[in-house]
Amino acid sequence: MREQATLGLLAVGLGVVLSVVLFIPFVAHSYRRWGRFSAVRGLAWSAALAYFWAIWTYTLLPLPDPEALACAPRNTTFGAFLDDLRAAVAGASGRRELLLDPAVLQVGLNVLLFVPLGFFLRFLGGRGVVAAVLVGFALSGFVEVTQLTGVWGLYPCAYRVFDVDDLVLNTAGALIGSILAFVVPRRHRGRAHRALADVPTPVTRPRRLLGMVCDLLGFTLVSLAVTVGVRAVLLYVLDEREAALDGPWPDLAGIVVPLVAWLWVTLATGRTVGDLAVRVRYTGGPLPVWLARAVRFLAGVGAYGLLMLVPGTWSAGFVVVAGLVAIATPRGRGLPG
Repeated sequence: MREQATLGLLAVGLGVVLSVVLFIPFVAHSYRRWGRFSAVRGLAWSAALAYFWAIWTYTLLPLPDPEALACAPRNTTFGAFLDDLRAAVAGASGRRELLLDPAVLQVGLNVLLFVPLGFFLRFLGGRGVVAAVLVGFALSGFVEVTQLTGVWGLYPCAYRVFDVDDLVLNTAGALIGSILAFVVPRRHRGRAHRALADVPTPVTRPRRLLGMVCDLLGFTLVSLAVTVGVRAVLLYVLDEREAALDGPWPDLAGIVVPLVAWLWVTLATGRTVGDLAVRVRYTGGPLPVWLARAVRFLAGVGAYGLLMLVPGTWSAGFVVVAGLVAIATPRGRGLPG
């Protein structure tokens, strides 16, 4: 049980990390396809990413020690699970004992494992039962073949039981999940509101705040990636351990590179990465175009990045002030807006 809980936490953790990395592309996709951002769909996508990792963690992990590998048996007879269920029913003395029978639990868990797949296909992708059955069967088949081949030759034989009945049970689970998705209001499903993407919509306070969040998150992710990359080059390519671990260059590059990137995007388009994600467009003003764009950069992400070069918590304070200004001003116009 502890091992299963650990695998579950691993899947959730990987799902959260991937959700953070893909948050800005998801926001941009939402505004281009539906003309708005849905927190419900955002949470559903995060759950789907965690589920994606759960499929692999529960079916392939933990990886065994090759030196102590015991080859697992295989079942190539369709319908063997029915015999197991009949035996469980015949041998059970009550409902509780029947429900806790290993054969019943195995069948139930194999069905439940793929219920989310069918649900997400309809809820997020707008696909019906046919797609759920086909995708469920294909994914289950891929998992089973991966197990049968010892992770495609990584091990000399299968370390998990290959069972053709899992194909039937997993596919049934995907079908059930697709049917259950009918209970979700249509406005939250994948094909709803697609016609609204090209219709002009008001620039609301939440929309501006979401753009600011995208800028802050994007800047942070790029900064982290550059810092780690520079450290890796110094440590593993140039063999400069002291410079990699204690030198100022990785942290400096992690600030300068995203600053230059955001400056280029703002000067070239008149909008920051966050503005582009939420489709906010600025129209005219008393200042020349190039100057207005420079001011927009310096009053937003540019100020945040420059303050990161200053010792202390000035950059964090700027984020708080910018958020308060966006909340307090009419229509949520933040510092750069």
